[in-house]
Formats: sequence, structure tokens, C-alpha cells
Amino acid sequence: MATISPTSDFAMVRDRAETPARTRDPRLDFYRGIAMFIILVAHIPGDPWSRWIPARFGFSDATEIFVFCSGMASAIAFGGAFLRKGWWMGTARVAFRIWQVYWAHIALFFFVAMSMAALDNSGAFEKSYVSALNLQKFFADPASQMVGIFTLSYVPNYFDILPMYLVVLAMMPLFMALHRISFWAAALTSVGIWAVAQTGVLALPAEPWSDRQWFFNPFGWQLLFFTGFAFMRGWIPAPPVSKLLIWISALFLVLSAPFGSWKVFLWVDAWNGQVGDAIRDVWPLTKEFRDKTDFGLFRYMHFLALAYLGWVVAGDKGQRLVATGTGALAQVWRVMLTWITKVGQQSLAVFVFSMAAARLIGVFLDAAGRNFASVTAANLIGFAMLIGVAYVAAWFKSHPWKSNT
Repeated sequence: MATISPTSDFAMVRDRAETPARTRDPRLDFYRGIAMFIILVAHIPGDPWSRWIPARFGFSDATEIFVFCSGMASAIAFGGAFLRKGWWMGTARVAFRIWQVYWAHIALFFFVAMSMAALDNSGAFEKSYVSALNLQKFFADPASQMVGIFTLSYVPNYFDILPMYLVVLAMMPLFMALHRISFWAAALTSVGIWAVAQTGVLALPAEPWSDRQWFFNPFGWQLLFFTGFAFMRGWIPAPPVSKLLIWISALFLVLSAPFGSWKVFLWVDAWNGQVGDAIRDVWPLTKEFRDKTDFGLFRYMHFLALAYLGWVVAGDKGQRLVATGTGALAQVWRVMLTWITKVGQQSLAVFVFSMAAARLIGVFLDAAGRNFASVTAANLIGFAMLIGVAYVAAWFKSHPWKSNT
């Protein structure tokens, strides 16, 4: 189709307009790196540190950070390919990424399933780790469930983020084509798909023996992904730094916290029982807006408010993230910033590793007990492993075996 040819005048103008999206924003890697550490903590079974992750203080959590930043990263990694090489080559580039993520999902499942089975077979533990992940039916009938794993018609709990990401990635060629028509064609399609997803019509079955759905409905979550994508491609202008917007965002985060978090609600209830009763009465009315599976409206609003404040705090091009002093604290922060950024740059490898490591760290805590020392050691060692994986992944991606001559 001529309208999606990179040689057309329209395409060249659009390509020049979106040139900034080819430059990786340091804020993207920083916040995505933070999300990777939070995701590890959130998935360690019985980790006391998980009581203090963002999910305990509002509607949105680290999942939103991951999806939004993935949309931004995809705008850099894949969006430009559509414009420089054409729609078909851009689609091929996305298909290759889908292939990589698909096999990462498959490998993650089988490694974790094997690890849990090995722990149960060892007889060293009183509990069943296979049962803890609800994988009994897989091991009871692996022949039929194997087909479900590979076709994504069986998506066990704990293994549901990457399948959602796969479907969202597969929608990218559609939105790139729609954007050739107009921005509003792409935007209204995304909002329309999200709105239909809120009705439950687009729910995907997660297992053949029950009515359980995918925990993350990709048709709902695509709205957040393509919001990040649109910001990074320049389809949506960056919001202004405004005191009014800062106050609105901050007040929304604070005032909505008791409605979006059981932890904050308990604090409010202990402070004033009447206020707690009033909030308790409202909770059923806001259930659909808080829904995580279909990505309810309040989650979207909460994340946008949080992202805006994070964007303002980081400063233009992330300049406030960089320590300018020469003292010890500045030097420590520079090292930490380097580590966090590296983790954010290698998010797929780090994410897959963290999901596997989290279960094994939970086993360590089961054996060592969950006292202050063991919990601190387990989490810090987990963080160190994520950093190590990020550097190893970056080393392999640099193709050091290739000749420089």
C-alpha cells in the first residue's frame, strides 16, 4: 500500500517529526528498572517487604509501570522500523519480538514447574510447592495441558504477564496502520477496545476446566501500553509542568489511597471509624473502576497522576536523576542509578529471571524463617542477582565475540 510506504512524502515528514523517539530516554530505563525490583519483591512468597510496594498505597502498581514503559520502549525499538522500512518490515520486526517473548514465557513456565516438582520430590519440605502454584492439574495430565501451555489456552496463575504482553505487541501493526489514517483513528480504536473489554466480552479463558480468565486482559491493558507508545512517538505532546497539575495529581493520589489500598484503608479506619465505614460503603460501587484484570478506569487515572509526578520530579531529560555533587552520597547514588538503569535496559531478561528467582527465594525464606535478617538478606541478594543478570544480558547483546576490525 502506498500510504504506508517509507518512501512517500508523508512518511518522510512523519519520520522527521518522530525522530526524538529514536533516542532512549534515561527516565524510561530508570523507572522501568525500579519496576523490576518491585516486581521481584511482589512475587517472593510471604515477603514482608511486599507490604510496602506501591500496590499497597493506591489503585495502580508496578505492573502499570512495566506496561507503560514497555509501550515507550516499543516506540523506540519498533515504531521507527515501520517508518523507515515500511509497514511489512515493521510488522516483521514486531513478529520477531513476539517470537522471543513467547519462548521466554514457555521457558519460564517449564523452569519454574520443574523447580517446584524437584522440591516436592526431594521430600525435604512439608508443603507442596507444586500445589502452592496450583499446578496439580498440569502434572496430573501433562499431555493435554502441554497443548494448552503452548497455545496459551492454559495460562496458569503467576505466568500471566508475558501472554498479555504478547497479545498487545501483536496489536502494534494495527495501530501503526490506523495512525497513517489519523491519530484519532488509532486513539479512538484503542479507547473503544478498552471500553468493550470492561464489559467482559473480550475475556480470554485461562484454563479449560474452569471459567477463570486471563488475569491480565490484553484488550484492557493495551490502552496503557499504547498511551506510553504514543507519548514516546510524539503522537501525544508532553504535558506542561504546571503547579495546578502537580496539585491535582498529588491530591488524587492521596485522597484515593484509602479506596485503592487495604493498607491505607486500615490506617484510616483505625484513625476514624466513621470515615472507615463511609469508605467501606463506597468500595462496592467502585469495584469495576478498580478492576485489575480489565484495567479499570481508576487504575488508569491513578497511574497517569503518578507518572506525571514522576516525570516532573525527574526533570527535563532526567537531569534531576543525575547527582552533581562530589560527596559520598552523590557517588553512591551515581552507582545506584547506573545499576537501576542497566536493569531497566534489560527488562525482559531481568523479568524472566526474577519470576523464577522469586519462587526460589521464597523457598529459602521457608527454610530460614522470615526474621529481619533473613528477609533483608533475601531481598538484597535478589536485587544483586537482578543487577548481575542485567549486566550479563547486556554483555551478550554486545556480541563481544565479533571482530572489531
